[in-house]
Formats: sequence, structure tokens, C-alpha cells
Amino acid sequence: MKTTTIEIAKSEGSLFARLEVPANGKVRHYAIFAHCFTCNSNLSVVRYISRTLTNHGFGVVRFDFTGLGRSSGEFADSNFSGNVQDLITVAEYLEKQYEAPAMLIGHSLGGAAVLAAAAQLDSIKAIVTIGAPAEVDHVTHLFADGLNEIEQTGSAEVNIGGRPFRIKKQFVDDLKSRNLLETVKGLKIPYLIMHSPQDLTVGIENAAKLYHAAFHPKSFISLDGADHLLTNKIDAIYVADMIGTWAGKYFPELDEDMISTKGEQVVVHLDLENNFTSEVFTPHHTLIADEPKSVGGEDLGPSPYELLNASLGACTVMTLKMYAQRKGWDLQEVFCYLTYSKKHTDDLPEDLEVEATGQIDHIQKTLEFVGDLDEKQRERLKQIASKCPVHKTLTSPTIIDTKLI
Repeated sequence: MKTTTIEIAKSEGSLFARLEVPANGKVRHYAIFAHCFTCNSNLSVVRYISRTLTNHGFGVVRFDFTGLGRSSGEFADSNFSGNVQDLITVAEYLEKQYEAPAMLIGHSLGGAAVLAAAAQLDSIKAIVTIGAPAEVDHVTHLFADGLNEIEQTGSAEVNIGGRPFRIKKQFVDDLKSRNLLETVKGLKIPYLIMHSPQDLTVGIENAAKLYHAAFHPKSFISLDGADHLLTNKIDAIYVADMIGTWAGKYFPELDEDMISTKGEQVVVHLDLENNFTSEVFTPHHTLIADEPKSVGGEDLGPSPYELLNASLGACTVMTLKMYAQRKGWDLQEVFCYLTYSKKHTDDLPEDLEVEATGQIDHIQKTLEFVGDLDEKQRERLKQIASKCPVHKTLTSPTIIDTKLI
């Protein structure tokens, strides 16, 4: 994934945005992500979804609404209609500079905004909402304690998510003037609704109303156990993966030729803005590699040494399967447990023949067989496990020839 910071001019001020595209720079379609009420485009779930969609060929713009994050303006002067206009402004920018967006994704009130914006954008071919309200004025319950003051004085400072915001009467009036369900009834494009049954901010009944109002093709995915902001990384990644998979149904060409490996077997790409999160591509597959948080990573995928262990383990069990089948042995399942570490040669078992001295790389490989095998067969399978191609590569002299492009 490659990230570009952009500034999108509007009638007054500008919108701060990030455009994220596939690592090979080849964008099949563009999408826009609208964040939740009072949030910003750097929320973890926004970043996870953007990164995942780039693996499916999307270019994704995530931006800050007026008065939030790094966009100009005052939040107090904004309203829902202004948020919808911000989305349209971003869409017009994409159409002018790149290509009109094909998909809109919105979280919470951002979900309501993408529904309203989609009704005004002919290029939109699919919509996704996450924890979105069915009635736009539902958001007023977040600052219900300040409604009387807003009505009487025209504005009030309220606390939302532990942060102070000034809300004006025009913001409340604008929310009340919107009929979101009627808007949804007018949309005749694929619509994915994602919502948690345990959402305490926007209740699950909102998803039911949106689903009932929408026309097919419509889909619903339950985010069981997730909170409204998807603060649990596992929930955020799940949402990202599901959107990417669902989008493949309506943009099937996205699954083809994600990136050129330039004739090589694997290419790994890292945009330094993404810390250690790296994309690993083969001609037909992709996965994420990362480092754990303990060493400064985001833990979004296996670490390099975990991938090394995975390669050895996969090759081992595949080799054992082929050998047992050829022999006609009753091997039903194989488990291969691996751990990499640095060890001193003095700490190794005496039966291991090691010529080196001092600290060396050590991989502990433990096998578990399921099936009706006698002790002789089990011992032979243990010997075969050391003869798999990756095992031989790791234990034989290997030359790594590094070149520059």
C-alpha cells in the first residue's frame, strides 16, 4: 500500500485526506471512507479497512470532516448536510484528479452521510455502513443533556466521548430535517450493513430498519461482541476482511493480478508511514506481515520469524502427508509446532551434532501424529520430517544474492 497526503479545497477552507493505493500503484476502483461522529480519519478501524481494500485493488480516500482532525473550519459551524457536502467534494476531487469513486464506506454517522451522498453520486456502485443510525437525529442522544440549553441559547458545549464540543441549534435542526430511511429506499445498489448486537451507542434495531428499507442486493453481517468504535483490533480487522471479501462479489475483477512480482516468486512491500506493517504478495495470494507491539509494530500479521517457522511447518506436514500416502500408512492428521530462538551450543541436547560454538539460531520442531501408527512408523516419519525441502534449505549453505532495481 502507498499513502499520499492530499488537501482538498472547498468553498471555505480545505479537507485533509489520505489516499491509499495498492503497492503496485494500479487502482481498479476508488472508494471513500467517512469516519464516525466527532472521530477522525486516523481511527484504527479506518486505517485497517483502507489497507485491506488496497489489497483488493481499491484506491481509498479517508478524510477528516470539516472542523475535525486536520481539516479546516470549526466543528460548531458544521452540520450533517455539511458532512454530506464534504463527501461530495471528495468525490468530485477524485473524479477530477483520478476517477469517480465506485464505493462509499461509512462508520456511525459517517454511515448515514454516505447513504445520503450516494443518492447524489451516479458513480457509486456499492455502499457499506458500520454501526450506522437509521434516523439521523438519533445522534442527539449523545448530547441529550445539552438539548435544552441549545434550544434556549442557540448553542451549548457538550461532552462526547470524553471530549468537549460546541453544538449549535442549526446542527440539531438539520439532523431533524433528514429522513434517512426514505433515502435508503431510493438506493438500488448493493448495500452491506455491519452492526454489533452489543452496540450501546447505536442500537442493533437501527440495522434492522436499514435492512428493511433497502432493496436487494442487501447483506447483513453481525459484529458480535464488538463495541461501537471497534476498539478491539480483532473486530476492526474482521470488518476490513469482510468488506474486502464482499466487495469481490460486486467488483470481481479486483481479485486478479493484484501486483506484479516482476517474474519472482514473492514481493514484499512496505510504505514507511505504515510502521512495520508489510504486504506480502505471490502471483495469486497476499498476506500481511508485521512485528508485535512489544517491539514497535502493530501486530497486524505474523512476524518475519513466525513466517519462517510457518514455511518450515507447512513444508514439513505436506512432505509427511505425501510420504504416508505413498506408504499406505494410516496417518490422518499432523501437527507441527515450531519455535525459533537463539541458543548457546552448550545448552543444546548432546545428541545434536553441532560443529559451531557460541550462540546459534535454533528452531524447535515438535511433531504430533494422529492415526493408527506403530512406533517404527512414527520414528520413520520423524526422520522424513527432516528431509522436507525447506528444512534442507535452512540447514544447508544458502546464498542470498541482493541486487538493486
